[in-house]
Amino acid sequence: MERNFIYFINPISGTQNKKGLIEFISTQTKANGIPFQILSTNKEGDYSFLPAQITSEDITDVIICGGDGTVSQIASFLLTTSVNIGIIPMGSGNGLALAEGISKNIKKALKIIFAGKSNYIDGFYINDKFGCMLAGLGFDAQVAHDFSTQKKRGLYTYILLSIRNFFAAKAYPFIIEVNQQQIKTDALFISIANSNQFGNHVTIAPMASLNDGLLDIVVVTKMNKLLAMFSLLRQISIGKILPKEQLVTKNKSILYFHTDELIIDNPKEAPLHLDGEPIPTEKRIKVRVLRNAFKLLQPA
Repeated sequence: MERNFIYFINPISGTQNKKGLIEFISTQTKANGIPFQILSTNKEGDYSFLPAQITSEDITDVIICGGDGTVSQIASFLLTTSVNIGIIPMGSGNGLALAEGISKNIKKALKIIFAGKSNYIDGFYINDKFGCMLAGLGFDAQVAHDFSTQKKRGLYTYILLSIRNFFAAKAYPFIIEVNQQQIKTDALFISIANSNQFGNHVTIAPMASLNDGLLDIVVVTKMNKLLAMFSLLRQISIGKILPKEQLVTKNKSILYFHTDELIIDNPKEAPLHLDGEPIPTEKRIKVRVLRNAFKLLQPA
């Protein structure tokens, strides 16, 4: 079957020059004999037109040039289609792409796309909102909220905001219902991970897999900030999954477990992010996996 591409380019993601990107993509795609068109992403995140366009124009691949938030926005409209989704990482974190071995080098990312090897990956829902990489409540969500308001974006800005927010972070009360258990805790943050990382190779859930039908939940409980730093470094390097019977163990600085669904009561309305983008928080958050959500173009 002849391939036919749509490229979406996010004009504000990351820090790279988009004019040079468009020229390079056009040249390389023409050289591979693949028909294509280039569209811009939209601020509203509305791609409801896309399934009909895919059908009418026999589109086989949708390539997203942007970050994790852009990928999950567009992918949420493609869950009922059979297209391949490709990524040219252009965001500040690029957690999904890096977790799957997709290079931030444009030429290398395009090589993966032109090779055409795809596999299904899971997604998940936070209430009615679709995500494909990571969601979080608390500290990391506050960073995402602050980052979204910055004129100058990129890794350096993200690191500065993370440091500033870490030392100012407060714990929020949560009640987590999972595996017929209830966990009451005050936590600095909760990560809901389909991918293994925040982005930029910073791993928060070392055991996470994008196609195992499970989410990795990391709960960083209230503690001294120096102890929190040590505990996080340990989690990043050698985090171990807790068996079901140990989830309510006392005095655990970090809880790390698998599940395919959970409910989080969030009475103090800790901030919430989804794939690095701030979203309105809610007092009750239902989380569930969506198995084999879409086909992602990956390294051979």
